[in-house]
Amino acid sequence: MPSSSAPSNDWNAWLAENASRFLLFARQQTRCGQDAEDVLQEALVETWRRAGGRPEAALVFATIRRRAIDLGRRTDRRSQREQLGRETELFTLPPEDEDAAIQLEQALKHLPANQREVLTLKFWGGLTFVEVATTLDIPQGTAASRYRMALESLRQTLTATLT
Repeated sequence: MPSSSAPSNDWNAWLAENASRFLLFARQQTRCGQDAEDVLQEALVETWRRAGGRPEAALVFATIRRRAIDLGRRTDRRSQREQLGRETELFTLPPEDEDAAIQLEQALKHLPANQREVLTLKFWGGLTFVEVATTLDIPQGTAASRYRMALESLRQTLTATLT
């Protein structure tokens, strides 16, 4: 048998022997079957590359677990961003409402520069607090508190203006 087909046969045999138990574990670690399959695929590719061939089962299980945790965190962060977007619909103005847009622009100009920076990066730039903190070279907690202060300031200013 040519040596070029040996790694392929080794892979196929190893995968056939272990796939069902890896998938079972991935299903236990994730929220749905599709996520389990995605996590398993990522884990298999990563461990195969890292091991330079057939990986140990323990390494695959550990990688599945890490990938599932990462996926869960990404999903939770996305849900939080979507929820925040729904909560801050006050700032999503229809284009035909020029007066409101002008008021928002004026209110933004009155924010301190550091709050305006964070608000722009987070809300309109779509960055996470980690990314905002990295971009501005500030702690993540500082980015989050500046964002909250900016939103509260805008809420107070615009509520007073609109009433």
